[in-house]
Amino acid sequence: MKKIAVFTSGGDSPGMNACIRAVVRTAIFHKLEVTGIMHGYDGMIKNEFILLHPKSVANIIQRGGTILKTARSKEFLTLEGRKKALENLKKHDVDGIVAIGGDGTFRGALEFAKICDIPFVGCPGTIDNDLIGTDFTIGYDTAINTVVDAVDKIRDTAESHDRLFFVEVMGRDAGLIALRSGIGVGAECILIPETVTDIDELTKRLKSGRKNKSSKIIIVAEGDEAGGAFTIAEQVKKRLPDYDTRVTILGHIQRGGNPSAMDRVNGSRIGFSAVEALLAGKQGVMIGVINKKITYTPFANAIKHTQRLDPELIRMLEILSL
Repeated sequence: MKKIAVFTSGGDSPGMNACIRAVVRTAIFHKLEVTGIMHGYDGMIKNEFILLHPKSVANIIQRGGTILKTARSKEFLTLEGRKKALENLKKHDVDGIVAIGGDGTFRGALEFAKICDIPFVGCPGTIDNDLIGTDFTIGYDTAINTVVDAVDKIRDTAESHDRLFFVEVMGRDAGLIALRSGIGVGAECILIPETVTDIDELTKRLKSGRKNKSSKIIIVAEGDEAGGAFTIAEQVKKRLPDYDTRVTILGHIQRGGNPSAMDRVNGSRIGFSAVEALLAGKQGVMIGVINKKITYTPFANAIKHTQRLDPELIRMLEILSL
């Protein structure tokens, strides 16, 4: 192996730059050339390849987003598009690839492997923490800390005005951002896709809670089956018209910001291990960290979101929010 490529794909997440930096510097330590592919699979098709060296990744570990940019590619979903991507990889003499992204990134790599014999390894970069094979994905820690910081500020207003706030966080298919950030802010209730939301039960819980509590915070994952924060708040307002109810959508601020120390270390460790995995002959696996140890999970297993939420966390929330 003489040359590897690295790219980021799907939604950006804080810590991706730390991972890119680790990939580049580890590869160069092992006397490998490194090329960066701009805009993910789309850039692979459009031949957006750039040479990377140690200076290319200087002073990026503290930056959010990704210096390699990211995009979703409709063309890569076609066989013709994947053939173009393979042609460009061979044109640039790429011997191995590090893909930093989430579920869609690894699904793309699996499909690509049907025509591409260049080994891929993956680094789990997504704020949702919805991949099997790692305790924490790159970006998750920063995202939940961003939510906690925002909700702490919202709580100040809620306390001052005796208001009920519904705060919607990201999590279309997984409620892990909502769950941990909800515990971190002392939310009265957390509504997530993995559990059924009963509006009548929620109303009952709000009414039976501590009467002298001057503020109440409900965290809602955007993928909750009862609807988003506005829909749920409207239904609760009909049942509790005396409550001064407000809604805040945190949106894409959860993706941005300087990565936390944990995401910088996690991204660096995973990027370093990805290069060494390629050199060891591994392919088609996602690099993860479980119980502080590096692990290798086949893409087909990593992308299946079968992880059950810890019932003890939900039980703890119910007790602590009284």
